[in-house]
This record gives sequence, structure tokens and C-alpha cells, in this order.
Amino acid sequence: MSLYEASFRVRHECPYRELSEEFPDLTIREWYLNDCQVIELTSPHAPAEELLDRIDSLGTVLHESVDESGLHVVTQACLCSLEDSIVERFEEYNCLYQPPTVHRQGWEHYTAIGFDERDLQALLQDLEADRDVEVLSKTAMTTQQIPHSMLAPVDQLFEDVTERQMAALRLALESGYYEQPRKTSLRELAKRTSVARSTYEEHLRKAENKILTNTGQFLRLVTATSTTNPLDVDRSRRTEQLAD
Repeated sequence: MSLYEASFRVRHECPYRELSEEFPDLTIREWYLNDCQVIELTSPHAPAEELLDRIDSLGTVLHESVDESGLHVVTQACLCSLEDSIVERFEEYNCLYQPPTVHRQGWEHYTAIGFDERDLQALLQDLEADRDVEVLSKTAMTTQQIPHSMLAPVDQLFEDVTERQMAALRLALESGYYEQPRKTSLRELAKRTSVARSTYEEHLRKAENKILTNTGQFLRLVTATSTTNPLDVDRSRRTEQLAD
């Protein structure tokens, strides 16, 4: 199974893109985290007061430093809606968004991973219908190692996992429940909480199921370039042993 990677840049109405166009030395990196977005702004030069004022209006400043190396600011802002966003379109065409989005010199830079080259082509054609799109590269990844930047964003791994389910999972993990041999049991774990054993187990199983489901797309990416199935190899060996 082949993987395909496409890097492209987009020009359309966006406050971060427009800010990067107005200040060409500025680089803006954008991450989506649940109901908020984290923005990192860097520049090799000391910023003008006008730029600092604009940055303050973007959201809550988590970190700010200006020294001989230039400007480095991290902000957090409310993510009110992703309706009709480029990221949502990635999902519509079975493509994986590779964060962060990079805004530089008036362009938004994206990288997409697809299982089928036709999916990537359809995604790009859709975006070109209402945006100025320039493809920078398209690469087959059949023999390439999955890059470290493909690591799953935390918000996607724990999507839809409730606080109680998360707490049940953490207690089990830290108590050695998943070690071999196990260092504790469900009954012992439940005793350390204020809920019944059946309720605790329900929280734990739901957390496990949701996390495994959320990692599915990343599991397929990691194993897609493998030419052999180790389970099939084991099965063939067992068949040979039985034949002997």
C-alpha cells in the first residue's frame, strides 16, 4: 500500500495570513487543540509596536520574549468554528492533515497525507475552486519512513474521551494494571474511587475503545508501507509445525 504526501500553499482571507503578508519577516505556526488554537509567532528581528499590538489582539498571550534572537510569542485563542475550513476538507477526502499550518509572507502552508493519490488530487481540485492554491511538492512515500511530524496530535487521540474515563484510564495505568503480570485488579482499582466496580470498568473500557478507534488512521499510516504481515508469518510457521 502506497502513501502520498502533498505540500501546498493557499492564499485566501485569513487574519494570520494577512498578518504574515503585512510583516514579511514574521512566521506564524497554528495548531488546533480541541476548542482552542495555539499560535506561535517568531521573527528574527525585534518587532515594531504596531506588531505587538496586533499580536495582543489575537488572544491570550502565554509566552512572550524579545531579545537578540528576535521575537517569540505563543498565544491561545478560542476556536469558535471550523466550518468550511481547509482542515475539514482534508477529512472529506480521506486525507490526513499534518500540523502545524504555517503562515509566511502572505501564504498558508499545508501538508496532507493520503492513502490514494486520487484523494489528494480531488482535495486540491476542491480547494482550487474558491482559493488560490499552489502545489509545492507531491511525493510517493512507499519506501520512505513515516516522518516524526506524523505523530498523532494529542487532541485527536483523546477526542470524545470524558474526564471520568480519562481519570479511570490514568489510575489503571499508574497502578500497573496494564503491566505483565498485572499489579492490580479492577476490583482493587474501583475501591480507590467513589464508584462501583461495574461503573469503573465501564469508564475504563469506554476510554480504551475510544482511544483505539482514534488511533486507527495513524496505525494504518505506520503499517501501510510494510510488505509482510507478521501475523501471517506466525500462522504459516504454526501450519508447518502441525504438518511435521
